[in-house]
Amino acid sequence: MSSLINSQVKPFNTTAYHNGSDVSVSDADVKGKWSIFFFYPADFTFVCPTELGDLADHYQQLTDMGVEVYSVSTDTHFTHKAWHDASETIAKINFPMIGDPTGTISRNFDVMIEEEGLALRGTFVVDPEGMIKVAEVHDLGIGRSAKDLVRKVQAAQHIAANPSEVCPASWQPGEETLKPSLDLVGKI
Repeated sequence: MSSLINSQVKPFNTTAYHNGSDVSVSDADVKGKWSIFFFYPADFTFVCPTELGDLADHYQQLTDMGVEVYSVSTDTHFTHKAWHDASETIAKINFPMIGDPTGTISRNFDVMIEEEGLALRGTFVVDPEGMIKVAEVHDLGIGRSAKDLVRKVQAAQHIAANPSEVCPASWQPGEETLKPSLDLVGKI
């Protein structure tokens, strides 16, 4: 399996449910800003609303950081609207909910479960040039943490602004980073 890290987001064009409307979303829309693609198996399920609700609770913080969030499942944008209207948790969502009924986007990000027509729980952070900088895929029963996702975006943005530095484990903004060199070898 090859890594998607530092690969370009592949072309796509689809419809999302966003703020009460259906809107077109394509790979061109992710250029020029940081983006998160947050894949989940299906609407009207169990772990998915807990994750999407958690992400909705952190959405303002992410937008303040210049990040747009796109949740993606193989449902249609019509199903996203129905779920948004039916669930208090999902009603909190203000980010675009992309419909991927053909599975094109899920396949582009290598998260498609072909025999089920569903996506794995995949999280991808994309930089303003459309390059994937973080890729994380979970089994269906393992939920994700938006708080940790925010930290990963902060680290990716810091490294983009400071390419001679690296962020150590559990790094938080304002903490010391590392500058790779032979002087550090064996001293950490």
